Parts: sequence; C-alpha cells; structure tokens
Amino acid sequence: MNASTDLLVDAFGRIRESVEDAVTGLDPDELATRPDDGANPIGWLVWHLTRIQDDHLAGVAGTEQIWISDGWYDRFGLPFSPDDTGYGHSAKEVSAVRGLTDELLMGYHGAVHDNTVQYLAGVDDKDMKRVVDRGWTPPVTLGVRLVSVVADDLQHAGQAAYARGLLGR
Repeated sequence: MNASTDLLVDAFGRIRESVEDAVTGLDPDELATRPDDGANPIGWLVWHLTRIQDDHLAGVAGTEQIWISDGWYDRFGLPFSPDDTGYGHSAKEVSAVRGLTDELLMGYHGAVHDNTVQYLAGVDDKDMKRVVDRGWTPPVTLGVRLVSVVADDLQHAGQAAYARGLLGR
C-alpha cells in the first residue's frame, strides 16, 4: 500500500468503529426507532451507509456487490430490489427497514469493510487518477469517489451515533 491507500484504510476503519459503537447492544426495536424529529433510524442509516460503500466499491472494482454475492440480500429479507441502496427512500421505505439485529448489521458491514480493505491493498497512486464516472463535470476519479464514500459514510455514522444518544443508550 501507499500513503493514499493507508489513509483510506484508516478512514474506513474509523467508519467501522463508529458503526459498531452505534449498533452494538441495541435490539431490533431500538434499531428501527425514528428519533422524535423524524430522522432516519439507526438500522436504516447503517444499512444504507453500508449499501453505498458496497455498491460504490463494487462499481469501481468491477465486481459483484457483497450484498448479492455473499447472500446478505436474502439474510436481510427487506422488501426492496437487490440493487436498492436506500438512496432517495421515502419515509415509508425507511420504515420498512425493520427486524434487523446488531449482529446482522455488523456482519454485513464487516464483510463490506474487509472487501474494501482488500481492494485498497491493490490500488496505487496512479490508480487514484483513473476516471470511474463520466456522468459528472468534471469526471469523477477513483480517488474522488473513495473520498466521497468516506464522507457520506461518516455523516451517516454520525447521525446513527446521535440517534443512539437520543435513545439514552
């Protein structure tokens, strides 16, 4: 690895720690509880941030998502298509993410984290400049996409930590 990937591995590790702190010891009802202000529940936030990481890493690596290849889609049993990441979910769709356990969420997140670290082990500085999405101006490079995933995941992990605090846990 190199300095860029070392930093990214550290950042994704911090996300993993934040996710673990947010969900460990909560029961399915607590994970599905919407805070008083109507914000998204912890279970949905962690599922969504993990889905985004899985989806985006599979996209840049040219691989199948862990969600599908490792059977997480079936284990979660959610009423969404396999390619759904939660992006743009309505309040009704968010409320459909129920019955999750801390073990299930951490299992999926752990598998995606391990896959991310394994992918980053094969990335070097020149790879960071590779364009992975021409749908934006300027086109998105691998480095920008990875930093975007880190930023999005950290925001949602922070929201989950806040929601846990509102539960008094």
